[in-house]
Amino acid sequence: MQTTLIIIGLLVATIFIFRFIAMAKMKNTPLVADHAKVLTLTEKNFQQQTKNKVVLVDFWATWCAPCRMMAPVLNDVASELNGNSHVGKVDIQQYQQLANQFKVRSIPTLILFKNGKEINRFVGIKSKDFLLKEIAKVG
Repeated sequence: MQTTLIIIGLLVATIFIFRFIAMAKMKNTPLVADHAKVLTLTEKNFQQQTKNKVVLVDFWATWCAPCRMMAPVLNDVASELNGNSHVGKVDIQQYQQLANQFKVRSIPTLILFKNGKEINRFVGIKSKDFLLKEIAKVG
C-alpha cells in the first residue's frame, strides 16, 4: 500500500514538473515578425480587406504564448497562398471592438472569411497543413 502511494506521488510530481517546464518554454516563445503577405487588420480596414477574397484572420495578443507559437505557422501559410487567399491578423488588445463583434472568447482564434462573411472558425494551435486544407476547401 505504501509503495503504491509513493509511486503515485512520484508520478504526480513528475507530471507537475513537466507541466512547469512546458509552461516556461511557452512563456519564453519570442515574438516573430509577420510575413510580408500577412495583412494587418484594423477596425478601419477590416471590411475592405476581407471583401471579395478568402482571408484567414488570426485574433491574437502579444501576451498570449500559444498566439506567439502560431505566428511562424501563419507566416508559412501566408507564404504559400496565391491568388485571392490571404492571412490577416487582429491584435485584440488594440482592436477590442473587432474581437467583440466576432465573439472571440479565447485566443488564438482563427476565423476563415469568404467575401467578408465567416465560413469557419478554429480555436487553439493548428498546423500549417490543416489550415491550408481548410482554406483550399473554401477557395
